[in-house]
Amino acid sequence: MAKSDQPLSQQLVDLFESQLLSGEFLPGQSLPSQRVLSDRFKVSRSTVREAVKSLELSGLIATEQGARSRCLNLLEPFLEMPQESTQGISFLLQVMEMRAVLEGEAAFYAAQRATAEQLQRIDAEFQAMRLRSSGSTTLNKAKADLRFHTLIAESSHHLLVISFSQLFYTRYFNAIYSVLDLTLKKFGRYPDRIASQHGSIHQAIMQRNQQQARTAATEHILYTRDLLKACE
Repeated sequence: MAKSDQPLSQQLVDLFESQLLSGEFLPGQSLPSQRVLSDRFKVSRSTVREAVKSLELSGLIATEQGARSRCLNLLEPFLEMPQESTQGISFLLQVMEMRAVLEGEAAFYAAQRATAEQLQRIDAEFQAMRLRSSGSTTLNKAKADLRFHTLIAESSHHLLVISFSQLFYTRYFNAIYSVLDLTLKKFGRYPDRIASQHGSIHQAIMQRNQQQARTAATEHILYTRDLLKACE
């Protein structure tokens, strides 16, 4: 650790806060064990425990008995999303419109900020998704689709995008799946352009073309929304 007039425990706290706020640690992700942290930063276990306790008191992490400390989703205590509506597809359209905004920003920042390792993971997930698409059920396709987009959000290094994506996708996965299911029932097949649109998003992010990544991701979701409108 760099030399500083601050106590070592506060230096650790500042470092962890910086990593949490920059998305290097993801909401729900476990921190390394206190032993590993002690070895990594060449400080005592008591210094690490003091830093962890401070992070807990700040509401950034939580530690359960016998388990490692876990990063918290900082939006969760303040964001209560409405239940999925049973009044037809009007609410599903709103979910897709919000998702278009979210996906566009996630892709933009992923193209700008993703590490080389994160780009490799996005590429691997895209290739795996292509291989899995043949013969998969609609539910499995929806899950694969969401894994791809979640990985992009997690690579954005944008705390609000990451945190909101986690809550949004958890809350509205059934709605997102329903959009694909309704489309399949209406047209008798999986939407034709989905695969090529995923390819455009993937290519733009791999090339770090921020604007094209945003455009491709936004158009992808709005295309799906338009298919849903045709089901009305």
